[in-house]
Amino acid sequence: MISDVYTKKQIEVLKETVNKDWFIALLHGAKRSGKTKINNDLFLFELRRVRKIADDEGVKEPMYILAGVSSSTIQKNVLQELYNMYNISPKFDKHGNFKLLGVKVVQAYTGNIGGVGAIRGMTAYGAYVNEASLARQEVFAEIISRCSGTGARILADTNPDNPEHWLKKEYIDKKNDNVKCFHFRLDDNTFLSQRYRANIKAATPSGMFYDRDINGLWVSGQGSIYGLFDRQKHYMPLSEMKKIHFDRYVGGVDFGFSEGHNGVILVFGVKNDKYYLLEEHAHTGLYIDDWCDIALEITDEYGDMPFFCDSARPEHVAKMRDKGIQAILANKKVLAGIEHISKLFYQSKLYISENVKVFKKEIYNYVWNEKTGEPIKENDDVMDAMRYALYTDSIVNSEKNLTADEGAEKIHKLSIY
Repeated sequence: MISDVYTKKQIEVLKETVNKDWFIALLHGAKRSGKTKINNDLFLFELRRVRKIADDEGVKEPMYILAGVSSSTIQKNVLQELYNMYNISPKFDKHGNFKLLGVKVVQAYTGNIGGVGAIRGMTAYGAYVNEASLARQEVFAEIISRCSGTGARILADTNPDNPEHWLKKEYIDKKNDNVKCFHFRLDDNTFLSQRYRANIKAATPSGMFYDRDINGLWVSGQGSIYGLFDRQKHYMPLSEMKKIHFDRYVGGVDFGFSEGHNGVILVFGVKNDKYYLLEEHAHTGLYIDDWCDIALEITDEYGDMPFFCDSARPEHVAKMRDKGIQAILANKKVLAGIEHISKLFYQSKLYISENVKVFKKEIYNYVWNEKTGEPIKENDDVMDAMRYALYTDSIVNSEKNLTADEGAEKIHKLSIY
């Protein structure tokens, strides 16, 4: 039975897309809700349909666009899943393209304008855009303009973003018979166990992240970004922290120099998956040699540790490495990093030394821009250094026994700068 393979929501999508014509089918909503699974299958259906159209027209090699933020996201979200489900393992040419079901599939990368160079000038019979909200708007428009072959159609899926996002305003909100939109909630994925869904809900902070991750809503944060921070719960005397025998240490670095923009180095102790902010070094007017001296003093006290650094100044990172400091470019995904730290506060896994100074100023003044859905770029120096350290460390330590360089490579592949 089809219900053994697809959820009720996925069957709804199939009925509306397989038996009817459309130009764009956009699946949006919660993480782990089944969007990509059904879109991957629709991708195969579309390739078969394109091959038939091409046969009718006498076209020997029709072309189709497969788009995502980067090659690694396409591999992880689409190609690896097709291999796991159907043992599909395409052979790539020197340009990263491949043939599948008689159709030439051309990969395009939506994270920057240069990523669509491979599709300029081409006539495509369709496109599949994974993680569409992360695409540059002009890149998405370029993909649509390339889909001019007979009967061309565009598949897209995405997690929610802020309600002012161009994808929501230009495609989801505008009623159009040629654009079919399907909203997914976590509970739509009935193949996930009730226990798993309950645990995910319990582990997700209330507010914006719950609305997006669980209910699949396009909402913005309001007010303080770390509204879950509780001074009574999350501050701890440094003397109490010093009694803990930490498993390891990790640093976060945000480079700054001018008045109003501190340079920052933070030091966290880690014990049983809990983080403790031990030291805050925040200053203006220091040069990179001064920051190297601070980092070396820290390693003299705590031992060698990774320092996850702002990638905006790679020459500073190189200078630190020349001095023997384990400096690594941080993953700078803003919302994913903020969500990770919010969960640490929510789950009582992040504690702050009472000795900090700039943190105390920033934590209540680090706020959302309600129009863009991004943090306002003020009162964010320590906040950024904390995000670089804790979110990047969570990526590196999701796989054990990685060396620093292996971890850095993993960070690079997952980052969007």
